[in-house]
Parts: sequence; C-alpha cells; structure tokens
Amino acid sequence: MVVNALSVDVEDWFQVGAFENTIRREDWDGLEHRVEANTDKVLALFDAGGVKATFFTLGWVAERYPALIRRIAEAGHEVASHGWDHARVFTLGAEEFRADIGRARKALEDASGQKVTGYRAPSFSIDRRTPWAHEVLAEEGYAYSSSVAPVKHDHYGWHDAPRAAFWPVPGADLIEIPITLASFFGREVTTGGGFFRLLPGEVTYRAVRAANDAARPAIFYFHPWEIDPGQPRVQDAPFKSKLRHYSRLGAMAGKLETLIAGHQWGRMDEIAAREAARLKTEKAK
Repeated sequence: MVVNALSVDVEDWFQVGAFENTIRREDWDGLEHRVEANTDKVLALFDAGGVKATFFTLGWVAERYPALIRRIAEAGHEVASHGWDHARVFTLGAEEFRADIGRARKALEDASGQKVTGYRAPSFSIDRRTPWAHEVLAEEGYAYSSSVAPVKHDHYGWHDAPRAAFWPVPGADLIEIPITLASFFGREVTTGGGFFRLLPGEVTYRAVRAANDAARPAIFYFHPWEIDPGQPRVQDAPFKSKLRHYSRLGAMAGKLETLIAGHQWGRMDEIAAREAARLKTEKAK
C-alpha cells in the first residue's frame, strides 16, 4: 500500500490567517494559549492510531513551549518548520523570508534536538508572487517544502502549479510536494483543514484513494486548534472567518480517527525522500 503523508500545522487558535486582520501579533502573549494542550491531544490520537507524522511548527510556539517540541520528537514524529509567526511569504521580501525561516529553524532545532529539513509556508503562501522563495529554501539546505496549494481560493492558491511532487529550482535537490486536492461538486479543494472538517469525510477518502491508485502519496494536513471546540470566540471577526474557523470543531477528532484507520500514514520527510527518488528515476529514463 502507498504510504501517505500525515501533517499537522502547529499554531494556536489566534494565529490563523482568518484572524490576521482582527488580532494583533503584539497581543498574542496576552491571550489564552491552548496550543500545548491541543497538540498533546493530537499526539495521543496518533499514538492510539499507531501512526507517525510531521509537525510543521511555528518558531514562536517552539520558543515558548520547548518541552512540547521535545515530546513531539521523542514520540518519533518529524519536527519541521512553519516559519516564525505565521507571516505569509508573499508579505515578505527574500531576505526577510530568509531571516524568518532561520529564526524558526534555530528555535525548533534547539528544542527538538532534530535537524529541521522540511518547511511549509503559512497558509500555503508560496505562489506566483514569490518566485524567490524556493530558491531561498534550497540555499538554506532544506530537503523539501510542502507549501503549494494548486487551487483557486480567496486566501491562498497557485492554481496552475503541478499537482504532484516537483523540483522547483533547476539543479537543486529541494523538492516541492503540493497539498493533495479533492473534488466536491466540481470544485477543487485542499485535502485537510477546514474542508475536511466541513465536508463529508468521503470527499477526502476518495481523494486519498485516487492518489494511491495512481501510485502517489496523498498529503493531508490539519491544525491542533481544529480539535478544540472549547476555544475562545472572536466576536468582531468577519462572519466568513468565524464560519470557517469554528464550524464542526467537535466533529474533527472522530473524523481524524476514521481517516487514520482507513489508510497508511507516515512522516513527510519519508515521503519526500521516496518522491525525490521517483523523480530522479523518471528523469533518468
């Protein structure tokens, strides 16, 4: 059976793109932090399911909760980078981006004792506006990125990007592994996160099966705050943001358990190595 990538974007409830214009970064430390407890629940869920995963973690979280990062690593999961404080890549310049990922990597490696070789952009924000981003990642020695969502969406998307793993920088070993897409009534959506929470589980199950039938791994993601129905409510956020963020939080843990039990799952670094080997083999033919 094809092994699929199980990934978690570790950020707190107030750090999401939906609230970036409502909650100021300078106010984050004064808010109720729930990321440690929620991530521990995810670790318990994975342990019960007997799976290993990749935790794309903000440096901001690692700096404040280094013991959590050590627990992730000690449980056999991969610790990877989600940047420093969830700034979208297209809001940064190339050198600002380099500084952002360097600061995050140091915090993550200091806390985990692992070498960080993987990166996922906040809100899948590597797209046509950031032609330099993959080059910076390659120069900094990252083995892989999973930062592209090949869809049209009001918050993210590089709709004409490749759907399967590709080399984004000629001559470099960095591999980009886009998030897997699902289809719902003719619309393409990402496999994971809010769409997984809001839509019937079968939408995602079909997407995973389709990828596996084509001998490709599916790439799935979610956030720790998505299994936390008791999190604070942001009353002054836009209605659409609140609808996306809070809907069906109580259903998420059960849906994850079903998803995990129905397919084979592993870490992103393992999938990246296999996909890189596949690309090299295809290139050699």
